Amino acid sequence: MLWYAGELGPVAFAFTDRLGGSSDGPWAALNLGTSNGDDPERVADNLERLRVELGVDRLARMTQVHGADAVWVDDVGDSEVPVADALLTGAPGVGVLVRVADCTPIVLAAPHESLAGVVHSGREGLVKGVVEAAVGALRARGATAIEAWVGPRACGRCYELPEEMADAVAAVVPEARSTTSWGTPAVDVGAGVVAQLEALDVAVTDLGAQECTIEDERWYSYRRQGQDSGRFGAVAMIKA
Repeated sequence: MLWYAGELGPVAFAFTDRLGGSSDGPWAALNLGTSNGDDPERVADNLERLRVELGVDRLARMTQVHGADAVWVDDVGDSEVPVADALLTGAPGVGVLVRVADCTPIVLAAPHESLAGVVHSGREGLVKGVVEAAVGALRARGATAIEAWVGPRACGRCYELPEEMADAVAAVVPEARSTTSWGTPAVDVGAGVVAQLEALDVAVTDLGAQECTIEDERWYSYRRQGQDSGRFGAVAMIKA
């Protein structure tokens, strides 16, 4: 269930894998996605299992749209699922959740101010600046030293794109330029994310550097599984 868990001062965080849930078929087993065809009751059960495992009062989700909007969970109602690609919190006991299946999951922590967040960055979010938006939102609330953890994603050896599309990404984030293992144009979103974080003076730990969601069935992958792929995730929380 928890592929990696860590703490930094009052901030706790975790990255999940696809083990330990109740979904079956292509979504087996810990699918956290609610819009990919899985049984909603099983997804609800998976989310509840994760909430209990993490020991939080509730898990706050977002509807991710490959944009650059950052939302504070304390600014929305408990039952609201905001449209955003970064979800931030300063509220103890609330876990903010990002869900992915090839895109790059990011955890942000500002331990001195008891602030944290999660970010969803795919190719579009990388270009649109979702990382900058999330870091900026934390700093606007007083965050000083920010640390980040970058999780498993599609690697630059596998994430093939048409040359024009790869060029467009590299024009904005040169560090994301890559080539597949078979020699065609590609993008390494994770490398681009790391470069953006470092340019913003954020200390980065790249946990997913040696992982690839397309290559390893421990992860859900839209590219490998198609529309029926599940979603794994990352959660950040302020300890109560």
